[in-house]
Amino acid sequence: MNQSRPKIKRSRRLGIPLTPKCVRYFERRPYPPGVHGRSRTKESDYKVRLLEKQRLKAQYDLRERQLRRAFDRAVRRPGKTGEELVIDLESRLDALVLRAGFARTIYQARQAVSHGHVNVNGRRVDRPSARLSPGDVLAVREGSRAKTPFVVAAAGTHAPQRPAAYLDVDLSGLTARLTRLPHRAEVPVHCDEQLVVEYYSR
Repeated sequence: MNQSRPKIKRSRRLGIPLTPKCVRYFERRPYPPGVHGRSRTKESDYKVRLLEKQRLKAQYDLRERQLRRAFDRAVRRPGKTGEELVIDLESRLDALVLRAGFARTIYQARQAVSHGHVNVNGRRVDRPSARLSPGDVLAVREGSRAKTPFVVAAAGTHAPQRPAAYLDVDLSGLTARLTRLPHRAEVPVHCDEQLVVEYYSR
């Protein structure tokens, strides 16, 4: 999904770095963009919940309709709605490509899937929103592994500091298996999901 707003400005507005490049800009300018970025702004209950929803949406690079559908699925599940929502989003193919260390950002992971570079259980899948189940295996296609982004990934450049406990990853082979669904505490997403539930339940 293309975003016309530069990612750094969007990151500063949301208060979270959306890419590794944004981190150093946060250190220099830890306030929202614009001439009024440092001034105090009135925080209403609605604004707090809206901002939290926008943060979650941005971290997975989703459209509003995609997040709403994920929320509707989470409501129908027996667990806590907020936790089920994050687990549902984390089981997306593009999110798992990112967590496995095959891409640097969620944007690169989405592009890799959309361009047909990723197989799931031996079959090409080009839908970033495809949900994986425990036992499913994702892998970079054999014909794509010589491409520069995947050569870099295979060297461990994008490997997360804390590997996802729910993924069994072979970086050199560019394959990963989803061993189980993640727990909310294991998902490296900055979000108070309860506020997102309250936003959609209003």
